[in-house]
Amino acid sequence: MRRAAAARWTAARWAGPLLALALLAAPADSAGAGRLSLDGAFTQGGLVHGVTEPDARIRFEGRPVRVSENGDFLIGFGRDAGPEARLEVSFADGTGETRALAIAERSYGVQRIDGLPAEMVTPKPEVMERIRAEAALIAEARRPDTAAPYFLSGITWPVIGPITGVYGTARILNGAPRQPHYGVDIAAPEGTPVKAPADGIVALAHPDMYFTGQTLVIDHGHGLSSAFLHMSAILVGPGDRVVQGQPIGRVGASGRATGPHLDWRVNLFEVRLDPALIAGPMPAALEVR
Repeated sequence: MRRAAAARWTAARWAGPLLALALLAAPADSAGAGRLSLDGAFTQGGLVHGVTEPDARIRFEGRPVRVSENGDFLIGFGRDAGPEARLEVSFADGTGETRALAIAERSYGVQRIDGLPAEMVTPKPEVMERIRAEAALIAEARRPDTAAPYFLSGITWPVIGPITGVYGTARILNGAPRQPHYGVDIAAPEGTPVKAPADGIVALAHPDMYFTGQTLVIDHGHGLSSAFLHMSAILVGPGDRVVQGQPIGRVGASGRATGPHLDWRVNLFEVRLDPALIAGPMPAALEVR
């Protein structure tokens, strides 16, 4: 079962040639050699799928990590992750190992967006309460540590189209510096179907958020979630079970948007990941505008 799960993930995982991958592995003669495998992007914004013995205990940067009944687990690195992270494994027989993971540094560009309504860049004080409440709803939707490893379906692009905004870029809105962009923007005509990139459970479906408009969050298990922003329609509801490729919404320009597109974001709990690293190259040869 463990080998089958790992094979399904590897067959559907990102290609990852755009960024260097690095791993400082444990010595071959260590107690845990051959009992732990790691596959993924060891770089800022990257996601890594691990497979170990089902009864092993994992700690990543001092925090416990869920291990599935078949030994699958996930770890991830944020936009500004440091150069090294520590993974500790304790096996049921009392042995264990520690791996120092080398995390590649990335360079991020700057994206300038002009023409936004002033209140969407600098909201009035009376609007801030609404914004904070909506941010709390999204954070809550990303919090569950669901046992089912839905992510083993593989992760694909929810919309095919030109990529107009990339992960990690510093954003200047109407000339004012704001938070970096933590998603990938995909341009498509309004009404284009948005499809589930992986199996999961709908954790949040909101009809009108101030910044993100019609907003959907899907829980892919083990703390991995996708968020879909600015949609014109949401086709599923909280608690619905979805499968990869199922229509879940439609592209729109709701919330803070200058035109129809999908802003797709991926989190591992509070850690913001790069969807493009996870999904791999866009199927069509479409360049960033």
